[in-house]
Amino acid sequence: MSSYTALARTWRPHSFAEMTGQEHVLRALANALDSGRVHHAFLFAGTRGVGKTTVARILAKCLNCERGTSATPCGECASCREIDTGRSVDLIEVDAASRTKVDDTRELLDNVQYAPTRSRYKIYLIDEVHMLSAQSFNALLKTLEEPPPHVKFLLATTDPQKLPVTVLSRCLQFNLKRLSVALIGARLQHILEAEHLRYEPAAVQLIAQAGDGSLRDALSMLDQLLAFGAGSALEADARAMLGTVERDQVVRVAQLLAAGEARQLVEYAGALDEFSPDYAQLLEQLAALLERVALRQLLPAYEGDELHPPDLLADLAARIAPEDVQLYYQTAILGRRDLPLAPDQRTGFRMTLIRMLAFRPPGTAAVPPPGAGPPVARSSGPAAPVSAPVPGAVRATAGAAAPASPGAPAAAANPAALDWSAILAALDLQGAPRQLAAQCALLGREGSTWRLALDPRSGSLRTRALEDKLTQALSRHVGSPVRLEIELAANPVSTPARVQEQAEAERLARARAAFETDATVGVIREQFGASVLVDSVRPARQDEG
Repeated sequence: MSSYTALARTWRPHSFAEMTGQEHVLRALANALDSGRVHHAFLFAGTRGVGKTTVARILAKCLNCERGTSATPCGECASCREIDTGRSVDLIEVDAASRTKVDDTRELLDNVQYAPTRSRYKIYLIDEVHMLSAQSFNALLKTLEEPPPHVKFLLATTDPQKLPVTVLSRCLQFNLKRLSVALIGARLQHILEAEHLRYEPAAVQLIAQAGDGSLRDALSMLDQLLAFGAGSALEADARAMLGTVERDQVVRVAQLLAAGEARQLVEYAGALDEFSPDYAQLLEQLAALLERVALRQLLPAYEGDELHPPDLLADLAARIAPEDVQLYYQTAILGRRDLPLAPDQRTGFRMTLIRMLAFRPPGTAAVPPPGAGPPVARSSGPAAPVSAPVPGAVRATAGAAAPASPGAPAAAANPAALDWSAILAALDLQGAPRQLAAQCALLGREGSTWRLALDPRSGSLRTRALEDKLTQALSRHVGSPVRLEIELAANPVSTPARVQEQAEAERLARARAAFETDATVGVIREQFGASVLVDSVRPARQDEG
């Protein structure tokens, strides 16, 4: 019975050209090798499975290849073959996690002074170097400071923050990036084709996503999928193995949202409970689908991917209004975040779907599928009224007219009927975010979108961080996700801050006028020749009566 070698070992790259990603690291190493400017110590940092040890071994081959030091080792000489098979006596690989004691490090470094047995360099490859003790680092530091010319150090770590600064400063540090889903998927597909194995692109996409930036993890899961599927990599098997939600379930939820069928949507959510799905994952995949739909609406040439075919995206993009896509997406990710706070996951998921439809503004009805009759036309006139009740001070200004009849537009769509000062007073905001809100005037509200004009003298307050905090506070106040649009006004606008300044100026003017006409002040002026320092006159505080 022949032994099986894992895909991660079978397909380990043996040259820089075979590496997946990490071009920024490979380019620097290749230039150093080809120019002969090779440092004595290298540190490769990055998360698991991104190629740290693989790059280090290829670099060792480049340094000790019998045909000369270069970025392209021959792979055929005795030195290259010994490194590939792990039998090179001049490449000393150490797992720092199992040799943390200072005595282990000293024993390791005792032979540094001796020349390599048969290669050009004696190379120390220390994996997970951050696991060494402080005393071990001190023992290593002396050799890193003044290494013999025949010694090279290749260090690898997943946590460079734990290395002493004295060690970091003596190494060339290369940070390996997490690999993208596209890169991992392309590599998995290449391996499956080279191994002549049957696969479905959607299954490869699922494994690449589950790899979470680690090619090694993805290859291990691919091995598991091939065992699960008897030598085939199929989407249904991948979903069953990973415990992911069926794609058809996510698509059906999106289609019911597009149709605006509240009753059918709730019934379908109840039927899903029979499959015991992971509701957090269901919302995550729904948000991923909505993101692809938004891309299709923005870029008509967008073709989707293996999990989101172009015909599905085209259908949903035509049936769901762009602002509804944004609302559904935001509600999905907020609902996923709040699932642990719900009475149970099923209730939290169902309430998230209800919230998606509850906060859709009138006039944004879903576009029916082909053959279901003409779509509901959107109004091209003024902003559409808002169906969701606006709490507290958002409803109308103090002293506004009585509520309008049911057929009249809601006040929230009319900026004149919104008291931004009252809204600001009710917002849970402090510091700079409150200053930003106070320097804005409300232009109007259409659905979940609030448009503000920022006073031109306060343009420096317009930062992404402050806008996000204002958006969050306004969302909490209204009770639903809010999209904020802030534009810099060309001319001064009536903001709460300006209104307060004008009120203060009027109070000061009245106080100074009253002081000037006060009888007592007049007597003092006449008898003592006194004069009034106008700038020193201040109105009495409100709490002083």
